[in-house]
Amino acid sequence: MRFIVSLVATLTSLTALVVGTLLFATLTLLTVWIPPRGSSITWCARTWARLWLAASWIRVESERPPDLVPQGDYVFLANHASWFDIPALLVTLPGRVRFAAKRGLFQVPIFGWALKAGGFIPVDRGDKKRAREALAAAQEGLASGGSMLFFPEGTRSSDGRISPFQRGGFLLALKAERPVVPVGIEGSFGVMPKGPFWVRPGLIRLRYGSPRDPSGYGLRGLKDLVDDVRREVGELAGAELR
Repeated sequence: MRFIVSLVATLTSLTALVVGTLLFATLTLLTVWIPPRGSSITWCARTWARLWLAASWIRVESERPPDLVPQGDYVFLANHASWFDIPALLVTLPGRVRFAAKRGLFQVPIFGWALKAGGFIPVDRGDKKRAREALAAAQEGLASGGSMLFFPEGTRSSDGRISPFQRGGFLLALKAERPVVPVGIEGSFGVMPKGPFWVRPGLIRLRYGSPRDPSGYGLRGLKDLVDDVRREVGELAGAELR
Protein backbone atom coordinates (compact mmCIF):
# COMPACT_ATOMS: atom_id res chain seq x y z
CA MET A 1 0.00 0.00 0.00
CA ARG A 2 2.83 2.40 0.86
CA PHE A 3 4.41 1.71 -2.51
CA ILE A 4 1.16 2.56 -4.33
CA VAL A 5 0.73 5.77 -2.31
CA SER A 6 4.31 6.81 -3.06
CA LEU A 7 3.94 5.92 -6.74
CA VAL A 8 0.80 8.04 -7.13
CA ALA A 9 2.35 10.91 -5.14
CA THR A 10 5.49 10.76 -7.29
CA LEU A 11 3.49 10.90 -10.53
CA THR A 12 1.28 13.78 -9.39
CA SER A 13 4.32 15.57 -7.95
CA LEU A 14 6.28 15.34 -11.21
CA THR A 15 3.27 16.53 -13.20
CA ALA A 16 2.75 19.51 -10.90
CA LEU A 17 6.46 20.31 -10.92
CA VAL A 18 6.71 20.41 -14.72
CA VAL A 19 3.38 22.10 -15.45
CA GLY A 20 3.50 24.42 -12.45
CA THR A 21 7.06 25.54 -13.10
CA LEU A 22 6.33 26.32 -16.75
CA LEU A 23 3.08 28.12 -15.90
CA PHE A 24 4.30 30.24 -13.00
CA ALA A 25 7.69 31.01 -14.54
CA THR A 26 5.87 32.36 -17.59
CA LEU A 27 3.46 34.29 -15.37
CA THR A 28 6.42 35.77 -13.49
CA LEU A 29 7.96 37.04 -16.72
CA LEU A 30 4.64 38.58 -17.80
CA THR A 31 3.92 40.34 -14.49
CA VAL A 32 7.37 41.28 -13.15
CA TRP A 33 6.88 44.90 -14.25
CA ILE A 34 3.70 45.39 -12.18
CA PRO A 35 4.34 47.67 -9.16
CA PRO A 36 5.28 47.31 -6.40
CA ARG A 37 8.21 45.46 -7.95
CA GLY A 38 8.60 41.99 -6.50
CA SER A 39 5.03 41.51 -5.29
CA SER A 40 3.94 39.43 -8.29
CA ILE A 41 7.16 37.40 -8.10
CA THR A 42 6.51 36.55 -4.45
CA TRP A 43 2.91 35.57 -5.21
CA CYS A 44 3.90 33.37 -8.16
CA ALA A 45 6.66 31.63 -6.19
CA ARG A 46 4.45 30.89 -3.19
CA THR A 47 1.52 29.73 -5.30
CA TRP A 48 3.85 27.41 -7.24
CA ALA A 49 5.18 26.05 -3.95
CA ARG A 50 1.70 25.39 -2.52
CA LEU A 51 0.64 23.62 -5.72
CA TRP A 52 3.70 21.36 -5.76
CA LEU A 53 3.42 20.49 -2.06
CA ALA A 54 -0.30 19.70 -2.37
CA ALA A 55 0.26 17.53 -5.45
CA SER A 56 3.00 15.67 -3.56
CA TRP A 57 0.76 15.06 -0.53
CA ILE A 58 3.18 16.89 1.73
CA ARG A 59 2.06 18.96 4.72
CA VAL A 60 4.11 21.83 6.15
CA GLU A 61 4.10 23.24 9.67
CA SER A 62 6.24 26.10 10.97
CA GLU A 63 7.19 27.72 14.27
CA ARG A 64 8.40 31.31 14.39
CA PRO A 65 9.45 33.42 17.39
CA PRO A 66 7.55 36.69 17.99
CA ASP A 67 10.66 38.81 17.32
CA LEU A 68 10.81 37.57 13.71
CA VAL A 69 8.62 40.18 12.01
CA PRO A 70 7.46 40.08 8.35
CA GLN A 71 8.61 43.67 7.84
CA GLY A 72 12.21 42.85 8.74
CA ASP A 73 15.08 42.27 6.31
CA TYR A 74 17.12 39.20 7.21
CA VAL A 75 19.65 36.68 5.98
CA PHE A 76 18.05 33.26 6.51
CA LEU A 77 20.36 30.24 6.85
CA ALA A 78 18.81 26.77 6.60
CA ASN A 79 19.91 23.15 6.44
CA HIS A 80 19.31 21.39 3.13
CA ALA A 81 18.33 17.74 2.74
CA SER A 82 15.69 17.62 -0.02
CA TRP A 83 14.26 19.33 -3.07
CA PHE A 84 11.18 19.98 -0.95
CA ASP A 85 13.09 22.33 1.35
CA ILE A 86 12.56 25.09 -1.20
CA PRO A 87 8.74 25.00 -1.48
CA ALA A 88 8.44 24.45 2.29
CA LEU A 89 10.51 27.58 2.88
CA LEU A 90 8.63 29.60 0.28
CA VAL A 91 5.28 29.05 2.00
CA THR A 92 6.59 29.88 5.50
CA LEU A 93 9.24 32.61 5.09
CA PRO A 94 8.01 36.07 6.13
CA GLY A 95 8.07 38.97 3.69
CA ARG A 96 9.82 39.01 0.32
CA VAL A 97 12.76 36.60 0.14
CA ARG A 98 15.22 35.86 -2.65
CA PHE A 99 17.38 32.76 -2.89
CA ALA A 100 20.93 32.04 -3.85
CA ALA A 101 20.67 29.25 -6.47
CA LYS A 102 23.08 27.18 -8.56
CA ARG A 103 24.19 29.01 -11.69
CA GLY A 104 23.11 26.11 -13.91
CA LEU A 105 19.45 26.71 -13.04
CA PHE A 106 19.65 30.16 -14.62
CA GLN A 107 20.45 28.54 -17.97
CA VAL A 108 17.15 26.63 -18.09
CA PRO A 109 14.81 28.34 -20.61
CA ILE A 110 11.86 30.23 -19.08
CA PHE A 111 12.60 28.99 -15.53
CA GLY A 112 16.08 30.52 -15.53
CA TRP A 113 14.75 33.74 -17.03
CA ALA A 114 12.16 33.93 -14.23
CA LEU A 115 14.87 33.42 -11.60
CA LYS A 116 16.87 36.28 -13.08
CA ALA A 117 13.81 38.53 -13.32
CA GLY A 118 13.00 37.74 -9.70
CA GLY A 119 16.36 38.95 -8.47
CA PHE A 120 17.60 35.52 -7.43
CA ILE A 121 21.38 35.22 -7.14
CA PRO A 122 23.39 32.74 -9.28
CA VAL A 123 26.11 30.95 -7.31
CA ASP A 124 29.10 29.11 -8.73
CA ARG A 125 30.90 27.38 -5.86
CA GLY A 126 33.88 26.43 -8.02
CA ASP A 127 34.69 29.95 -9.23
CA LYS A 128 35.99 32.42 -6.63
CA LYS A 129 35.57 35.43 -8.91
CA ARG A 130 31.94 34.61 -9.62
CA ALA A 131 31.40 33.89 -5.93
CA ARG A 132 32.55 37.43 -5.11
CA GLU A 133 30.28 38.80 -7.83
CA ALA A 134 27.35 36.84 -6.38
CA LEU A 135 28.06 38.25 -2.92
CA ALA A 136 28.12 41.80 -4.31
CA ALA A 137 24.84 41.19 -6.18
CA ALA A 138 23.23 39.80 -3.03
CA GLN A 139 24.35 42.86 -1.07
CA GLU A 140 22.77 45.13 -3.69
CA GLY A 141 19.59 43.07 -3.49
CA LEU A 142 19.40 43.47 0.28
CA ALA A 143 19.96 47.21 -0.05
CA SER A 144 16.86 47.42 -2.27
CA GLY A 145 14.73 45.72 0.40
CA GLY A 146 13.67 42.19 1.30
CA SER A 147 15.57 39.22 2.69
CA MET A 148 17.96 36.59 1.32
CA LEU A 149 18.06 32.86 1.96
CA PHE A 150 21.14 30.64 1.80
CA PHE A 151 21.74 26.92 2.18
CA PRO A 152 25.22 27.27 3.72
CA GLU A 153 25.98 23.55 3.32
CA GLY A 154 26.19 24.28 -0.41
CA THR A 155 24.30 21.16 -1.48
CA ARG A 156 21.75 18.64 -0.21
CA SER A 157 22.81 16.30 2.57
CA SER A 158 23.31 12.68 1.52
CA ASP A 159 22.35 11.23 4.91
CA GLY A 160 20.30 13.89 6.72
CA ARG A 161 23.21 15.10 8.82
CA ILE A 162 24.29 18.74 8.61
CA SER A 163 27.57 19.36 6.79
CA PRO A 164 30.01 22.20 7.62
CA PHE A 165 28.72 25.64 6.64
CA GLN A 166 30.27 27.90 4.03
CA ARG A 167 30.83 31.55 4.96
CA GLY A 168 29.21 33.43 2.07
CA GLY A 169 25.83 34.14 3.66
CA PHE A 170 27.47 35.17 6.92
CA LEU A 171 29.82 37.59 5.16
CA LEU A 172 26.83 39.08 3.38
CA ALA A 173 25.01 39.62 6.68
CA LEU A 174 28.06 41.36 8.16
CA LYS A 175 28.63 43.62 5.15
CA ALA A 176 24.94 44.46 4.69
CA GLU A 177 24.40 44.82 8.46
CA ARG A 178 21.44 42.45 8.47
CA PRO A 179 20.46 40.00 11.23
CA VAL A 180 20.94 36.30 10.53
CA VAL A 181 18.09 33.89 11.22
CA PRO A 182 18.79 30.15 11.70
CA VAL A 183 16.18 27.84 10.16
CA GLY A 184 15.90 24.16 11.01
CA ILE A 185 14.05 21.89 8.56
CA GLU A 186 12.90 18.53 9.90
CA GLY A 187 11.25 15.77 7.89
CA SER A 188 12.23 16.73 4.35
CA PHE A 189 14.93 14.05 4.19
CA GLY A 190 12.30 11.41 4.96
CA VAL A 191 9.94 12.82 2.33
CA MET A 192 12.51 12.70 -0.46
CA PRO A 193 16.23 12.26 0.24
CA LYS A 194 18.97 12.94 -2.28
CA GLY A 195 18.78 10.40 -5.09
CA PRO A 196 15.97 9.22 -7.38
CA PHE A 197 12.81 11.32 -7.60
CA TRP A 198 10.58 9.26 -5.32
CA VAL A 199 8.10 10.97 -2.99
CA ARG A 200 7.11 9.61 0.40
CA PRO A 201 4.13 11.73 1.52
CA GLY A 202 4.56 13.17 4.99
CA LEU A 203 5.10 16.22 7.18
CA ILE A 204 7.86 18.83 7.00
CA ARG A 205 8.42 21.02 10.06
CA LEU A 206 10.31 24.30 9.91
CA ARG A 207 11.52 26.00 13.07
CA TYR A 208 12.81 29.55 12.87
CA GLY A 209 15.27 30.89 15.41
CA SER A 210 15.40 34.44 16.72
CA PRO A 211 17.28 37.03 14.64
CA ARG A 212 20.94 37.22 15.61
CA ASP A 213 22.99 40.43 15.16
CA PRO A 214 26.28 39.47 13.46
CA SER A 215 27.99 42.78 14.27
CA GLY A 216 28.78 41.53 17.76
CA TYR A 217 31.04 38.92 16.18
CA GLY A 218 32.73 41.05 13.52
CA LEU A 219 35.03 39.64 10.86
CA ARG A 220 37.43 38.30 13.47
CA GLY A 221 34.64 36.32 15.07
CA LEU A 222 33.21 35.04 11.78
CA LYS A 223 34.12 31.41 12.51
CA ASP A 224 32.38 31.61 15.90
CA LEU A 225 29.27 33.06 14.22
CA VAL A 226 29.23 30.25 11.64
CA ASP A 227 29.69 27.59 14.33
CA ASP A 228 27.03 29.07 16.64
CA VAL A 229 24.43 29.31 13.87
CA ARG A 230 25.22 25.80 12.62
CA ARG A 231 24.69 24.39 16.11
CA GLU A 232 21.38 26.21 16.42
CA VAL A 233 20.22 25.01 13.00
CA GLY A 234 21.03 21.46 14.08
CA GLU A 235 19.01 21.86 17.28
CA LEU A 236 16.06 23.41 15.44
CA ALA A 237 16.10 20.64 12.81
CA GLY A 238 16.69 17.84 15.31
CA ALA A 239 19.58 16.76 13.09
CA GLU A 240 23.08 15.52 13.85
CA LEU A 241 26.07 17.63 12.82
CA ARG A 242 28.54 15.95 10.49
